[in-house]
Amino acid sequence: MLYQVDAFTKQPFRGNPAGVMVLDDPLGEMRMQAIAAEMNLAETAFLVKTAPHRYHLRWFTPTVEVDLCGHATLASAHILWSQGHEPPGETIAFDTLSGPLRATMHGGQIQLDFPATPPTPVVLPDGVLECLGIADALYTGETVFDHFVEVASEEVLHSLQPDIGRLRNLHAETGTRGVIATCQAAHSGADFMSRFFAPAAGVDEDPVTGSAHCALAPYWTEQLGRNPLVGYQASKRGGTVNVETKRDRVLLRGDAVTVLELKVRV
Repeated sequence: MLYQVDAFTKQPFRGNPAGVMVLDDPLGEMRMQAIAAEMNLAETAFLVKTAPHRYHLRWFTPTVEVDLCGHATLASAHILWSQGHEPPGETIAFDTLSGPLRATMHGGQIQLDFPATPPTPVVLPDGVLECLGIADALYTGETVFDHFVEVASEEVLHSLQPDIGRLRNLHAETGTRGVIATCQAAHSGADFMSRFFAPAAGVDEDPVTGSAHCALAPYWTEQLGRNPLVGYQASKRGGTVNVETKRDRVLLRGDAVTVLELKVRV
């Protein structure tokens, strides 16, 4: 069975949709990539149980396998608990390309234990800010995956209309996954806001990006001087990620809802 789950939201058709497939035996890489392309979601997760409460987990966009994905991991934990693969609230371990990850329940939400990937200040390659449609930024940096840009306000963040084709080519040339754009939130309910663009990885704009919050959490914890924090990803679908930085780890917390159950016939 293949499930579609909206992650980092309590409402169907909000947050970030992810595919989740729990397998009895591993599938070949080409088959997983083909299924992910057929789903055409930001990521589809494939899980194989390897020990009690432990799974091998891989994530695929419509075009490539990725090293780290938050929303599809949160969706995976949701399916494992809700479909009876694991007792409700049981700690689940995932073995991934980014090392071991854990999912637990915390205050009624799913909590993921992920590696922190804070940005390092750098001058971005020529064209990145221009691709975003802005002349300057309050901060520019890079993480192990992405370029990182702090813009001046929510208004600037909402107004971004990236040149997707040019950004795709630029990131393909540099080997960068995408670009995180962020700002301090001016309204109640969130501490910071963000958007994420990764056309070179097959995702023009990601609705809610858990892995980007592994960089956003330590950055804004340092900037704002408080911890934990609430992040809101200001895509059209929108979604909330509660974050807590603990040394070299970030705890990501959110909700999920199953919207589709699909039977794979091939």
